[in-house]
Amino acid sequence: MTEIRRLLPIGIEDFGEISQERFYYIDKTGWIKELLISPGKVRLFTRPRRFGKSLNMSMLRYFFEPDTNKRIFDGLQIAREEELCRAYMGKYPVIAVSLKDMSGGSYDMAMDMTGSIIREEVRRHQYLLKSSILTDQEKDIFHTLLCGKMNESQICCRCTAGEGVCKWIL
Repeated sequence: MTEIRRLLPIGIEDFGEISQERFYYIDKTGWIKELLISPGKVRLFTRPRRFGKSLNMSMLRYFFEPDTNKRIFDGLQIAREEELCRAYMGKYPVIAVSLKDMSGGSYDMAMDMTGSIIREEVRRHQYLLKSSILTDQEKDIFHTLLCGKMNESQICCRCTAGEGVCKWIL
């Protein structure tokens, strides 16, 4: 019998890649259930450098986002939570923003880079403009984020979507 040799996912922060390429992975998917059943509107994840924050955020994105290959969770702890998976898996667009690679020589440059990062994430969800999930006002905001150069007030404002749709803060 040939043993499958797995590799360590050194420097890999994409949950889908780790799952599909069969890298070693310590199953932290039970954390998804903890997040969903715990009360609270805001979560702050503080861990030292290289401690898996980006990988965990990637895992959440793969879990919640539509059109994700749900099979990447097969055999993992969260897959045993069938009711929770039916209710939440693949049901919500996710705007995942990481500022870890962002640098700027000035405040203005940092704000421009932040706008570019947000715009790229919004671009991934253009399909929402054709849906009935967003109101016309929310579609206008979405279109502004997608097409225009964002100014500081747009980057720093708080925008919320309707009931049943995740709130987003820019």
